[in-house]
Amino acid sequence: MRTQYTLSLRCKLVNVISKEPARRLDPDKVVDSALAIADEEGPAAVTLRRLAGQHEVTPMALYRHFKDKDDLLAALGDRLLTDVVLPEPTDEPWDRQLHEVLTAFVTALRGHPRLADLTLTRILVAEPGLVMAERTMELLTEGGFSVDDAAEVGRQAICSLITLVTNDPIAREASDPVTREDSLRRKRASLASLPPRKYPLVTAAADTLVCPTSTDRYYTLGIDLVVAGICGVLEEEK
Repeated sequence: MRTQYTLSLRCKLVNVISKEPARRLDPDKVVDSALAIADEEGPAAVTLRRLAGQHEVTPMALYRHFKDKDDLLAALGDRLLTDVVLPEPTDEPWDRQLHEVLTAFVTALRGHPRLADLTLTRILVAEPGLVMAERTMELLTEGGFSVDDAAEVGRQAICSLITLVTNDPIAREASDPVTREDSLRRKRASLASLPPRKYPLVTAAADTLVCPTSTDRYYTLGIDLVVAGICGVLEEEK
């Protein structure tokens, strides 16, 4: 009798559970959570099991939307490309418009330096990336590059800007302000301790070499150099 009672109770519990509505999982919210984790701890910290716990679902629920972690990281790259707000075409010179397009790309990445390189393999896959690629090549061909050269120049430019973001001197430091300042202080002291007679410029610019005087200036200069380099290559080919 006790066994029959136990089985009956289990059946009732199963029936109750089966009647409970399944928790609906929003893939966009999962990407939001993954983005927050990756920004704070890096992509390696993102796992489907961890995200499942945050959203109070089983890992299998996530596999219905993301086949594996690589698929989820691809979604993060797509999200960053979706955030690129391309400027409308104008009557300004092609190189000025190109500068604005590349600035829009960098602006979308700046807040996610640990994830910037995820966009590289998604530009020619995700719709926002394709739109940006087409616009970039249009401007480069307008400037005088052949289609094939525009493709190569555009690719090199994008790779350079992704590297610019991932190597942001401040973003690479610890997020904790005290720890970050301690690290920067040690680096400054290391350069300042070099013999000034042998390295007069390095020691004089120790502060700037360790940390840019302005983050905005860091990015503006980086984009300026990329566009100036493109124009220089074009001049040499004429």
